[in-house]
Amino acid sequence: MVEGARMQSSGDSTLGALLARNASRYGTEIALREKERGIWKEITWADYTEEVLDCAAGLERLGVAPGKAVLILGDNRARLYMGMLAVALLGGYAMPAYPGATLEEIQHFLGEVEIAAAIAEDQEQVDKILEVRDASTRGIAHIIYDEARGLEFYEADGLMSWNHLTEIGRHHLNEDPRRRDELLHRAGPDDPAVFMHSSGTTGKPKGIVLNQKNVLAAARSGHAGGTFEENEEILAYLPMAWVGDYAISVAAAVLLRFTVNVPERQETVVRDMREIAPTLYLAAPRSWDQMLTTIQVGMADSTPLKRRLYHFFMDRAIAAETRKLNGKRGGFLEPLGRLLGEALVFGPIKDQFGMSRLKNAFTGGEAIGEDTFIFYRALGIKLRQIYGQTEVSGFSAMQSPEEVRVHTVGKPLPGVEVKIDDSGEILLRSDSVFPGYFGKPEASAEALEGGWLHTGDAGYLEDDGQLVVLGRVSEVTHTAGGERYVPNYIENRLKFSPYIKDAAVIGAGRDELTAMVCVDFEAVGHWAEVNGVPYVSYADLSQRDEVADLVREAFLRVNKVIPEPLRLKRFVSLPKEFDPDDGEITRTRKLRRKVVQERYADVIAALYDGSKDVHVSATVTYETGETGKVDRTLPIREV
Repeated sequence: MVEGARMQSSGDSTLGALLARNASRYGTEIALREKERGIWKEITWADYTEEVLDCAAGLERLGVAPGKAVLILGDNRARLYMGMLAVALLGGYAMPAYPGATLEEIQHFLGEVEIAAAIAEDQEQVDKILEVRDASTRGIAHIIYDEARGLEFYEADGLMSWNHLTEIGRHHLNEDPRRRDELLHRAGPDDPAVFMHSSGTTGKPKGIVLNQKNVLAAARSGHAGGTFEENEEILAYLPMAWVGDYAISVAAAVLLRFTVNVPERQETVVRDMREIAPTLYLAAPRSWDQMLTTIQVGMADSTPLKRRLYHFFMDRAIAAETRKLNGKRGGFLEPLGRLLGEALVFGPIKDQFGMSRLKNAFTGGEAIGEDTFIFYRALGIKLRQIYGQTEVSGFSAMQSPEEVRVHTVGKPLPGVEVKIDDSGEILLRSDSVFPGYFGKPEASAEALEGGWLHTGDAGYLEDDGQLVVLGRVSEVTHTAGGERYVPNYIENRLKFSPYIKDAAVIGAGRDELTAMVCVDFEAVGHWAEVNGVPYVSYADLSQRDEVADLVREAFLRVNKVIPEPLRLKRFVSLPKEFDPDDGEITRTRKLRRKVVQERYADVIAALYDGSKDVHVSATVTYETGETGKVDRTLPIREV
């Protein structure tokens, strides 16, 4: 806490001031690496700051100013991060969007604020912006692109390369040497850092403008609480529109001088991570599950000797970690077994997946399966759970290395106050809490009533201050018998199974609970190949009796840990995954419950009327944007 206070008192209260500090004091240190055509290119803090300044000056020439936004669209790229910082220097709104954002979503952003310019990754994203611009009365005047391939012969108005933009900016800065320093110190702590959006589970996403005081307060709290240290090596692979990426790859990176490594493509993240071996890694539970599946598949395909060694040491390490989590101590030979296991099994596995240097490993966004959580800790990766949301600039609670429990998210970070109101809602107070929803005074007043952020999450504090998150308050519901439950809590536990990707629990106002599930095509497909189960498509695989048995095991496991009146009775495996392009989930894979219940009303009715099966005609959106139909008769299966 002392260190966090020291940092704050140094006068580095804005992103621009921190960039100036980094360039002058640590100018030769590596700020960023980006992989291009198989080669890692390094950028020092001095060069990074200069490029941000060139971009800011260029954007100012194009009319970007306070009150105007710049859309950031694409996968993680160094120049897109620089663009976000440049817009913050100007006091404008840097507005990152998910790479898969639809035309409708971008048009929604245009309706919120004037978007003076867009910085796009490549031709695909430029085409999307041009199409929106042609269809909208409020156009985006300037489009700057990073990757030039395919755009050489485009003649659209306002379209230019990143190099052309920074050339304009450099010329402007060179006219007066004082402009560089003025730009770095123009914005204040209350000026915008980033314009993000809520997940939009119950309607259109709400605009969330985090100011520079907010994002730096969150970074300082994280540092004081042990989330991250100075000079971390990170891999910037999370979606840029997700607050977790901004909190780490921009705010904390600038404050604590991280080296940010940008992978070549999303498809090369695993390989690039192995080359970088980051010291800090944050991933959603699904990513940890997928990596675990890959490890298990690799061991299953290895030699008999390697399999025996793996199970000998891994089984004992998992048992030891389980004892530790239950407050029990191991035998005196346990440390020796740990050393041998590290040399023969654990170390090589961590090295293969780029986890050999991990000091801080986190999971967040939703609950993680106990088996997955214990596996990584047994492997020697001190995986911890973290809790936060966009409205609090990223993170507000975290498990400490010494106080790890599967069912909690840890204690509030330094500088964050937590209390639970009479309805069971989690309330937060911190300098990292946002000022309010953009252009929505009523929603802002409701969210910040009484000076506390009403998170919308239900939970409770244990006697020692550990926070337990149950799910969304708005989703707390009751069965016909009056039993209170949170669907999301049960859904997350179903998804602990590697074979279930998504789930929707049904039962509000009914006598019993049922569910619709979407199997994980990759995990189930591999299982089917290993076990000789034939299939020709997702729709075919999802309805196999053998796959239903895998899914049923997850239901039986969940039923053991929930009260008897809430035990799940029947389920249906859907013939397609829930898809953000179909409006069934958000870009962060949160269930749009109302949409799903309306779309699958016939399936829900069949789950309760005694039917043995139900016919479904589901709409599927392909990567090309075209749509199709999946027609299937789905068995109603008993748990």
